[in-house]
Amino acid sequence: MSRSRKPVNPAAQQALEQLKLETAAEIGLSDYKNQYKGALTSADNGRVGGHMVRKMIEAQEQKFSGTTSQNTSGTLTAKYDANKKP
Repeated sequence: MSRSRKPVNPAAQQALEQLKLETAAEIGLSDYKNQYKGALTSADNGRVGGHMVRKMIEAQEQKFSGTTSQNTSGTLTAKYDANKKP
């Protein structure tokens, strides 16, 4: 069975794109939207996706716990990040 490329929630697609651009800017990839992704290293592209996932996990953890902290180092994922620079 092949996987559909359609988003589960089409309304969320724009929000995910915005999250991707914000995340890329935070890690130092300027003009990510207009940049050819094939020219970036797989590590850079993976870093953007990884940070997006970390932010989404943190948002859900905050939602479940009822807190509103913006600290990204508090999640279990962030604690054990192998790519985290000292």
